Order: sequence, then structure tokens, then C-alpha cells
Amino acid sequence: MRVPLHSRPMALKSTIFKAELSVADVDRGVYGDFPLTLARHPSETDERLMVRLVAFALHADERLEFGRGLSAEDEPDLVRRDLTGGIDEWIVVGLPDEREVRKACGRAREVHVYPYGGRACALWWDKAGLSLARQPTLSVREFAPEATAALAALAARTMALQVTIQDGHVLVSGDDRVVEVELAVLKSRERE
Repeated sequence: MRVPLHSRPMALKSTIFKAELSVADVDRGVYGDFPLTLARHPSETDERLMVRLVAFALHADERLEFGRGLSAEDEPDLVRRDLTGGIDEWIVVGLPDEREVRKACGRAREVHVYPYGGRACALWWDKAGLSLARQPTLSVREFAPEATAALAALAARTMALQVTIQDGHVLVSGDDRVVEVELAVLKSRERE
């Protein structure tokens, strides 16, 4: 028996978000405007989308690009490649599997993980932290739950956001609101 076309389950499509991101990173001396298009996977929350956007701002560069997202395993959320195609930066948001992080550390010059989620993040770090502490190219900085909730409130299909980074403090402003983003350092990358 054939199922009528109108009653067949349809694949869910990603939702497209447009962001005009202005970055003033005093710490790194990076200033610029980045017109970005983000695809939000159907299972992705506004909170995760906005954490990805702030992670972009923290590493803003002409060669930084978004990965293929939640539907692609073994892919970073953000990646910056050198001119030969080698991976300079591998950036992941959320609570990744520690084996995947170790594998990324073998593939990239720098790996940055931005976990969030309060208690879930603490449990993840309790489990993965000992193993990941031995990775010299890895940095792990946790987003405070209050910050990610406030960032999620800024999410819109079309956004104009300004991100200012100075002395490790991150301010995200848009829509007449300012969100202070606190990042707790769980692990710092060892300098070469």
C-alpha cells in the first residue's frame, strides 16, 4: 500500500539566521564587521545558536567559518584553516565526547571547547576533565548559565549584534539589550 504524498513524514529543514556581527576585540586587536549566515538544525536551541555566534566573535577572523553543524559527526562547530588547508583552530560548543576532543587535538593546532549548561557542564567536566587536562593544545572555557539564557533572548532570524572583548570581559549588545558573558576557564591552552 502506498502512503499518500501529503501524509509522508517530511525531513525537517534548518532555519536560516542572518547576523550582522560587529566585533571589537581589544585583547587581540581584531576589529571588524562580519555578515554571517547561520543554519540552525531543527534540534538546536536558540541558546546553542547564540553560543556558536559568541564563539565566532571570540575567534573572529576572515578565514573562520561555521562547520556543517549537528548533522555532521566529526566536524567542529567552527573551523579556521591556514592557506594550505591545515586546521589552525577547531572550535566546539556544548558537551563533546572526550574521545572526539582528543582526536581534534591531534588534527588541529588549537582546540577550543565552549561548554554550557550549568550542572550538566559540571558533570561533563568531572568525567572528561582528567583525560582532557593532558592535551596541550586544548582550552576549555565554560559559559555561565545566566549568560546563555540572556543570549538566547537576543536570538532573531535577523540580528545586528556588537561584541566587545576587553581584559577577558565579553559584552554582547543588540536589540537595546546588553549581555555580559562570563567565561570560566576550566583549562588553558599551553603556550608554545
